[in-house]
Amino acid sequence: MSDVARVAGVALGTVSNVLNHPAKVSPATLAKVQGAIAELGFVRNSNAQQLAAGRSSSIGLVVIDISNSLFVDIARGAQRFAAELGMNVLVANSDNRADQQRADLDFFDEARVSGILLAPMEDASGDVARIRSHGRPTVVLNYDSGKGDCCQVLVDNEQVGYLAARHLIDIGRTRLAFVGGRDYLQPVALRRRGVRRAVAEEGGRVSLQEVPTENLDPPGGLRAGEELAEEVRAGRLDGVIAVTDLLGMAIIQVFNAQSIAVPHDVAVMGCDHNSAAWGGMIPLTSVQMQGLDMGREAVRLLMAEIEDGPVHEHVTTLLQPELVIRESTVGRPRAVAGEI
Repeated sequence: MSDVARVAGVALGTVSNVLNHPAKVSPATLAKVQGAIAELGFVRNSNAQQLAAGRSSSIGLVVIDISNSLFVDIARGAQRFAAELGMNVLVANSDNRADQQRADLDFFDEARVSGILLAPMEDASGDVARIRSHGRPTVVLNYDSGKGDCCQVLVDNEQVGYLAARHLIDIGRTRLAFVGGRDYLQPVALRRRGVRRAVAEEGGRVSLQEVPTENLDPPGGLRAGEELAEEVRAGRLDGVIAVTDLLGMAIIQVFNAQSIAVPHDVAVMGCDHNSAAWGGMIPLTSVQMQGLDMGREAVRLLMAEIEDGPVHEHVTTLLQPELVIRESTVGRPRAVAGEI
């Protein structure tokens, strides 16, 4: 700043006013200082400014998988609301790696952001406790630790599974399969529970087989699809619930290759409304996860904790999912007509 003041021929305080309170500066002086800034290539040090002010204007957001549109929506919702409050959101993608997630948390902690939003797939209580012990408020999204030691924003994943199974049952499907990963992933376990609840309500009229996969990506769906194709041809299966849309898209691909008609022979749906799966040959029925609202609510809770300080009481916000019906369960004419 001193160099800018020297080149512009003004006081240091005038440069500060140009940067922070330009309305206080005459047009001629403003132009002179802006010219000096351009000539010198000056960029203000926001970190130093925020350190002097005692608080950062940045929030860190760590997501486990940015390729999943749920986390993209969370980031968009958080960013929009933060902007309304004069804050910025910095996003880090952990790429489904716990070690990278830990490194991302440490980076934001060392950068002295005002607070951190964390959207994991597995329990990260240890890392959250460590970051919070440094005085860094943290809100967790899409994972319920059950400990009540920080604010949380969740979607009702059990209801996600319930809505999926209820939809297939309501359109007349009675021989169902649930395709999902392992239950150490909390959303998988909860969606499975919701599917089982809907099936149990039918008192034995509806059957359910469960097909485990090693992962939640298309390769797992391709392998599951090969297994399920035999069940469809044998008349033992007429509805498939994939715990993720990417699994569902891959299963449809296998069925199509084997001349199994979707949804005539078997209805298929996903559970996470992931836009990465929207390019499939048949639009996929799924469940909307309310990512925008999750991001917005997480920022609200984080800012409330920052303002409240030590007296803040942690809360958990539970958002409700919504069924989105497309061709993969009801066919094109009914989907286009919006009959369901």
